[in-house]
Amino acid sequence: MLKFKTVVEYDGTNYHGWQFQPNAVTIQGEIEKALEKLFHTRIPVYGAGRTDSGVHAHGQVMHIVVSWNHPSENLKRALNTLLPDDICIKDVSEVRDDFHARHSAISKTYRYQIFNHRLRSPLKRLYSWQVSQKLDLDELQAASNILLGVHDFATFGTATSGTPSTTREIFEAKWHDGKGSPNLTFTISGSGFLRFMVRSLVGTLVRVGSCKISVQDFGAILESRDRSKSGPAAPSQGLSLVSVEYPK
Repeated sequence: MLKFKTVVEYDGTNYHGWQFQPNAVTIQGEIEKALEKLFHTRIPVYGAGRTDSGVHAHGQVMHIVVSWNHPSENLKRALNTLLPDDICIKDVSEVRDDFHARHSAISKTYRYQIFNHRLRSPLKRLYSWQVSQKLDLDELQAASNILLGVHDFATFGTATSGTPSTTREIFEAKWHDGKGSPNLTFTISGSGFLRFMVRSLVGTLVRVGSCKISVQDFGAILESRDRSKSGPAAPSQGLSLVSVEYPK
């Protein structure tokens, strides 16, 4: 039996998130169905973390343990033949027995896309949040700078299974506007994230960018550790899991 680390890209539009659910179509469920067709037995899939319904991924990571006597490239090819068009195995590599997709991870990076324009774009509706009110990029960045370092993020999310603490460390939180285009991108990297944390952060940051609250207000909301003070969560379709990092 061999353990393989697998990098997965998916369009989450038609799925009820990553995690298997008996009465819903999920990313993990589709991958486990493909594995069962290939190996004629149920193969558990262990993901680096959950993504919510409608959230996308460029670099979700999972691991599997299987009996495989061929090159890892052949395993990638076989699984992609069996998976739907909106899920793709990007990389398969053999790893040590002590590797775990979730517990071995040291950081994750997410990206959130906003289409900041009054006129909607049908081509962007599945992959960004349209915000019609003009957002102030400087204010967005000033508030995001407060996130850097170690904080208790209880205001913006709930603890994940097996990790009761709501304290996380944020390494990067940057906004880019594509040289004046209406496409705004928020990139955030950290040691880990609470459930709903990135979407809640973006929803509250947009209140800063639209001048509904100040940068100082945002800092006070973070420090309050009061979930009720977070702004409405940003829609799921704008969020993508970019990558999961591991020790070299």
